[in-house]
Amino acid sequence: MRLVTAAAALALLAGTIVLAPAAQAAPAQAAASPVPVVFVHGRNADPGVWGTMKDRFEEAGYPEGALFAWGYDSSRSTNEVLAGQLAAYVDSVRARTGSAQVDIVAHSQGSLPTRWYAKFGGGSDVVRHLVSLGGPNHGTSLAWACAIWDQGCRDMTPNSYVQSHLASGDETPGATRYATFWSDCDGFILPNSSVPLSGAVNTDAGCLAHNDLLTDAPTARGVLDFLKQ
Repeated sequence: MRLVTAAAALALLAGTIVLAPAAQAAPAQAAASPVPVVFVHGRNADPGVWGTMKDRFEEAGYPEGALFAWGYDSSRSTNEVLAGQLAAYVDSVRARTGSAQVDIVAHSQGSLPTRWYAKFGGGSDVVRHLVSLGGPNHGTSLAWACAIWDQGCRDMTPNSYVQSHLASGDETPGATRYATFWSDCDGFILPNSSVPLSGAVNTDAGCLAHNDLLTDAPTARGVLDFLKQ
């Protein structure tokens, strides 16, 4: 209880005291900006495929300036070209936002350069969370159909150079937290069991077509919940 001076007490008894206005509460500190998210599309796609997912992120409170989508030529080599290009893009996002780290959400083939960057390109110190949606993380037999003329397809074939190196040792290395979402009805990742990674949070998204993982509301909620961890 605050002590009252004699003068103030006398004034109070006389009914003439004027109380000082209550101090205004300090404005609440602005909420910290979320870690920026880099979306990485799959084969023969472009950054536009992330429209619905980005909308769901904005509805969840992400500012537009924290959401980025990297575009790349999916016919190029994962380890010789794409992982380095992704690293440069991530660096540009970090410089633009001032964030030390990023979260990456990759679809399909985009999971491979993302994982290579995290495992062999120094990305494990930069990538806080890595999410693979329907990624050919242990290869897909469908890639044999285009492997003769397309390096990106060769990288996706089971036991390829890229696949064998990503599978060697720890599949989820470093401080990065990993998650995968896979579908029982994915006609592109064969077998469907190729998606889950040892050491990751692996989620069965149900019976979804391969590209429906990009727009499915429960999958988006699952990704958002994981990024909060």
